[in-house]
Amino acid sequence: MPYERERDTAIAAVRAASRVCRGVQANLVTAETLEKRDRSPVTVADFASQAVVASVLAGAFPDDTVVGEEQAGELREDDQAAMRAAIVEHVATGLDGEAPAESKVLDLIDRCGLSRAEGDRYWTVDPIDGTKGFLRGGQYAVALALIESGRVVMGVLGCPNLDPGGGMAETGGAGLIMAAALGDGTHLWSMTDDGEGRSIRVSEVRRTEDARFCESVESGHSSHDDAAAVARALGITESSVRMDSQAKYATVARGEAQIYLRLPTRKDYRECIWDHAAGMITVTEAGGRVTDVHGRDLDFNHGRRLEANAGIIATNGPIHDRVVEAVRGVLG
Repeated sequence: MPYERERDTAIAAVRAASRVCRGVQANLVTAETLEKRDRSPVTVADFASQAVVASVLAGAFPDDTVVGEEQAGELREDDQAAMRAAIVEHVATGLDGEAPAESKVLDLIDRCGLSRAEGDRYWTVDPIDGTKGFLRGGQYAVALALIESGRVVMGVLGCPNLDPGGGMAETGGAGLIMAAALGDGTHLWSMTDDGEGRSIRVSEVRRTEDARFCESVESGHSSHDDAAAVARALGITESSVRMDSQAKYATVARGEAQIYLRLPTRKDYRECIWDHAAGMITVTEAGGRVTDVHGRDLDFNHGRRLEANAGIIATNGPIHDRVVEAVRGVLG
């Protein structure tokens, strides 16, 4: 299998980081924190998850660059001692009780946050994709991908609240791991399963009228009005599925929806690479297609953002060109 060692390492890293996120969610997200709109739990989970992924990758591929969003600069301030202690505690949980020194944890965070997305090979990680979903007990994901020569060659999604047995209900059950590598297809595991995994494929729907699409919960992430207009143009009458995070890619990859739209809310906005790299390859290796709203392939040659692309369209494949046409008509 191509990238077998990388895939197995990435699955281990994402599984460990997902364990961290679940622990934080169970112990730190309370009715009081939600009422006060206190984001400290997701901050702890973000930093701890990123440190765990960086630690696992450093052990297996010490020379590889890892690119992520979070930086530890503010954590090093004197008034952040309690936050640092909480992060170290949860990192130890993710690493099976092995508690690294506080300074090591901060360095691991910065190993991702201060790295440049350049060179022939690097990883990109989103330690918690879908922070609002995480806080309200909805969908969120840990996403990790490997990029070589500007091309995503392997990706893993951890979706702790997505049912591995199917169905889009938020169950809080076993959760799932989804992994894909070039030429090897896309495979799915229960979050707690170390077996071979099962191969998955996108839906075979060929009429847009029969399609179902999913989109972001937050209207600030994707234009809901434009998505509704696209649905009308395509003859889709079923309501969209709104969920946070790259769990939407997982939903398309295993055939429960046929379209994922992320339509620009600003003309100048460009997506971050870690928000789409892992999800994109899970869909394409499952037989689907992913482009921007102009029908262009996603170009990972421009640093931390998809500077050459605008928005995202992911589909099961057969209906892709029709969806792009409809989106162009709506967006002008």
